[in-house]
This record gives sequence, structure tokens and C-alpha cells, in this order.
Amino acid sequence: MDLVNRIEQIVKKTLERDSSGHDWYHIDRVVQNANYLQSKEGGDQLIIQVAALLHDISDHKLNGGILNDGGRVSQRILLAEGTSEEFAKIVADIVDNVSFKGAEVEDRPHSLETAIVQDADRLDAIGAIGIARVFAFGGSKGQLIYDPNLSPKIHSTFEEYVNSKTTSINHFHEKLLLLKDRLHTDTARKIGQERHDFMKAFLKQFDREWNSTFK
Repeated sequence: MDLVNRIEQIVKKTLERDSSGHDWYHIDRVVQNANYLQSKEGGDQLIIQVAALLHDISDHKLNGGILNDGGRVSQRILLAEGTSEEFAKIVADIVDNVSFKGAEVEDRPHSLETAIVQDADRLDAIGAIGIARVFAFGGSKGQLIYDPNLSPKIHSTFEEYVNSKTTSINHFHEKLLLLKDRLHTDTARKIGQERHDFMKAFLKQFDREWNSTFK
């Protein structure tokens, strides 16, 4: 069994029962997104595939709140699977730089491979599936769907973003609607525009129904 298949089995076993929107099917979609982006944009295919598989392996949303732990866990797994230290370090660095960390936190990727994996993950966070995942995650964390008395916040640090009280609807304004302009590859931007527009249409309809607007 090659490295990709071995890592796939490890990740599937770890995340297949997740109900917050970070399950195996999310990982598989991100891998497929990443493969497509790589076919258009270039980059090292093996690094991209493995990093996409491992990008949520120890995300703070899933590991009890430990920040920036994914790279460490990824590196440990890869070394145990017999990869070189250099390969493991490259993948770990990508994993640590995939997640959105707040509206005012810069996340400029330092390699094409990082840009592709980050874009692949962000494409799965927007559009119809992104909408479904927002409410799955909010429900798993006991968040309200919406509270008109709780305004969205523009977070300046990762810690503030993680610890701030929010709602599922606010999350669109605090993250998801910002992602279109934080995609890095031309291919992802073209895909992202349609998904962004779909979210805006959903929010417009949500607002109409919330406010009982029947015209």
C-alpha cells in the first residue's frame, strides 16, 4: 500500500465519526479539490495530497481546543510511516498554515503547495456544502443559529477568533464571506465566486424569512 493510501486509512479511522462537518467526506472533498487545483496550477502532487489528507488531523475544533497542533501530529504520523524528515516537515508546515485564523490575521502562503491546500479547504467552506457545514458545526458546539443582539466581530488574533462567542449566521460574516478574497489561485477564485454568490443569496433569503418579509 502506498503512502497516500496508508495516510488515507489513518485519517478515515480518526475522523469518520465526526458530526461537526469535519468528517472523512470533508477530507475527501478537500483532496479532490486539491487534486483539481494541482492539475491546473502545478505543484508537488504527493505533498499536496498528503497535506490535504492530514489538514484536520488535530485541528483545534476537534482536539479539545489545542491550537496549532496539526503539524506536530502530521509529522509524527509521517515519520512513523517511513517518510523523510524533510518531507514530514514540509507537510507539517502546510498543515499548520491551512486554517483561517481571523479576519485580521495574515495568512499569505509561502509555497504553491500551501496555497493549493488552503484554497482546497476554503472551497469546501463556502457554497451549498459550506452552508450545511456551518450549521452542523454550530449545532455540535451548542451555538444559536442567529441572535440579532450579537453582532459579528472582526478578530485580530487567532486566540480571539477561537474564543469569541458567535452564532452560525455571524460565522458567515466573520469568516465565510471573507474567503472569496483570500483564495490564492486563479482556478480557486473562479470556483469560489459562484459559491460566494450562492451564500449571499442564502443570507438574503434567511434575512427575509427571519424578518417575516413577504413581498
